[in-house]
Amino acid sequence: MRLKKANFEAYLVGGCVRDLLLGREPKDFDVATNASPEQIKQIFRNCRIIGRRFRLAHVFFGREIIEVATFRGSDNDDDSGQHVVHEDGRLLRDNVFGTLEQDVWRRDFTVNALYYNIRDFSVVDYTGGMQDHANGVLRLIGDPAARYREDPVRMLRAVRFAVKLGFTLHPDTERPITELADLLRGIPPARLYDEILKLFLAGYGLQTYEMLQHYGLFGILFPQTEHYLNLLEHDFPRLFLIRALDNSDKRFADGKSLTPYFLLAAILWEPLRETAKKHMANGENEAIAYQNAANEILNKQLRVTAMPRHITQAMRDVWFLQHKFTRTLGSRPYRLLEQPKFRAGYDFLVLRAETGGAEPELAEWWRQFQEADEEKRKIMTSPSEAGGGHSKRRRKSTRFRNKARPNGNE
Repeated sequence: MRLKKANFEAYLVGGCVRDLLLGREPKDFDVATNASPEQIKQIFRNCRIIGRRFRLAHVFFGREIIEVATFRGSDNDDDSGQHVVHEDGRLLRDNVFGTLEQDVWRRDFTVNALYYNIRDFSVVDYTGGMQDHANGVLRLIGDPAARYREDPVRMLRAVRFAVKLGFTLHPDTERPITELADLLRGIPPARLYDEILKLFLAGYGLQTYEMLQHYGLFGILFPQTEHYLNLLEHDFPRLFLIRALDNSDKRFADGKSLTPYFLLAAILWEPLRETAKKHMANGENEAIAYQNAANEILNKQLRVTAMPRHITQAMRDVWFLQHKFTRTLGSRPYRLLEQPKFRAGYDFLVLRAETGGAEPELAEWWRQFQEADEEKRKIMTSPSEAGGGHSKRRRKSTRFRNKARPNGNE
């Protein structure tokens, strides 16, 4: 390694060491060194310095990125302005550089503070991370409450790592989470969006959701969804969300791609549906009600998680297709098949039908229509079919809604 040849210290650190010890293939490799970001850039021409809160060097090798971080030091004697703390305890800037011995204590969890020395192929462990690793325990380094205040996102990371690794949270690490959950409200929306992708699109979405609920964190990330799930007495919406998460996990396990917009559309479906019902109760027609509800729901969610425009537009496409699926006569089904988000919208319809939120006959009709030849499609979409029971359902507006429920909510 070039850092070693330039007489700098260099260690593999963090998740890559942890995963290698578990027998897993690391997704990426992080390096810790006593070289400053500027010195790293002098050694590697294919390098870019990023970050303000933590200055890091990204070294590019084709599509691969190696993240190289300078050892962080103690802020006790720093008066350079490189260590800035918000009044609530959050670290706004932390570019005080130091030694390996100091850097260890600035990391989050003991199992992430294991350093692999490339000089003699040994593992450096100052915090008991090897023992915690062997015991399957996730433990914060230092005082947990103080560490969560420094960076509230550590609460989300604790959940993510515990689920991913199959570890249990150390009691001291677990205890402050519920009390300090509200600190996440102060995290920039763009950063929370990135964390949501890591939480729900890594193949452990359902377990992650359940653990976030347990610690009161899900409602911070998706307050509208939490509000409506708590209001409703029936379990249909919760079952729909659970099925969506479970399906995403199965797709991940099968090596299939996951689309953030589909899962986010599922998470926000219940607040959208309930808000649209309120608009329709005020006299708005169905299409306008759902458009206005989508604007309202997304505007509120964007204050929490800064979703990119292409994601929110795709979510709208999936949502608005649900009403169009009820139009099964004439040329409309053919035009619908040509919609870019047709397949995602159809999968969404199937999930709704499986969990009591749409008529199974409608989902089955669209399955058959996709597989039918041209002659069969003409018969299926012909107005002459209006005498059958299915056509009666087609002519009746379903208003995107769940079918009637025992408690009279519909």
